[in-house]
Amino acid sequence: LLLVRALFGIAMGGEWGVGAALALESLPARNRGFFSGLLQEGYPLGYLLAAFVFAYAFQYVGWRGMFVVSSASALLVLFIRFGVEESPAWAAGVAVKRASPAAVWSAVRDYLPRLLYLVLLMACFNAFSHGSQDLYPTFLQAQHGYTPRTTGQIAIIMNLGALAGGICFGTLSERLGRRRAIILASALALPMIPLWAWSQAAVMFALGAFLMQFMVQGAWGIVPAHLNELSPPGVRAILPGFAYQLGNLAMARMGPVQARLAESHGNDYASVLAGTLAAGALLLIAIAAVGKEARAAQLQVT
Repeated sequence: LLLVRALFGIAMGGEWGVGAALALESLPARNRGFFSGLLQEGYPLGYLLAAFVFAYAFQYVGWRGMFVVSSASALLVLFIRFGVEESPAWAAGVAVKRASPAAVWSAVRDYLPRLLYLVLLMACFNAFSHGSQDLYPTFLQAQHGYTPRTTGQIAIIMNLGALAGGICFGTLSERLGRRRAIILASALALPMIPLWAWSQAAVMFALGAFLMQFMVQGAWGIVPAHLNELSPPGVRAILPGFAYQLGNLAMARMGPVQARLAESHGNDYASVLAGTLAAGALLLIAIAAVGKEARAAQLQVT
């Protein structure tokens, strides 16, 4: 299982950066924030579909069946390969100059401070999202005894909030700026913590999860545009995805650490989730505040 998951990670790790570059280079700079939110919300859309399967089919197919059902999404590669054209920016630049490994390394070296900043930013983003999502179903079941169906239903509502938040804050970033929109969404997540972590009824947990992920994925909806605008043209398909995955790697132990802390305190998942979410939000606010942005930059290959 670990070997197959590693192979899956190699494939999945190559998707986000290339896909974001393809989408954003093909779309006009005007309303890029909206398109960024729409693109990034493919993640909670997939989570939403998985929640449906978990809520209504898990008892019949088990965890192995969940893997089999989810693998069907890989068939989309056929549509992408044969039905999607290359971005105009890539097509215009590739005839002039193909990026060699030496050119890619030179660009990474020349922009190393920016790369390191983006990795740190994405580490905070991943702590913010995975810290609020990965153990939430476990929390609902272990601390409150909810069934897989109820847990799945709450996850469905949670991801509806995520979908709405990403598109709303992505669009709002066109007016406020990328960093201000990220900071606003992260700050608004903080007052949602009591409802999200310490409710007692399923309907209130669903409301808290909806509002929390509206803010968490609201901040995330800005990421594709923000990272691509800050990346140099020659490595736009590499640098954003590389920074994204390094940040993800830095927070890979987030779930196990949260679980260990909760189990060592009498299965008090609520306090651990609340504390790590608050820390992640504050760190993200601080890192976003000191960075730069290049809103509406022309995404062209030179």
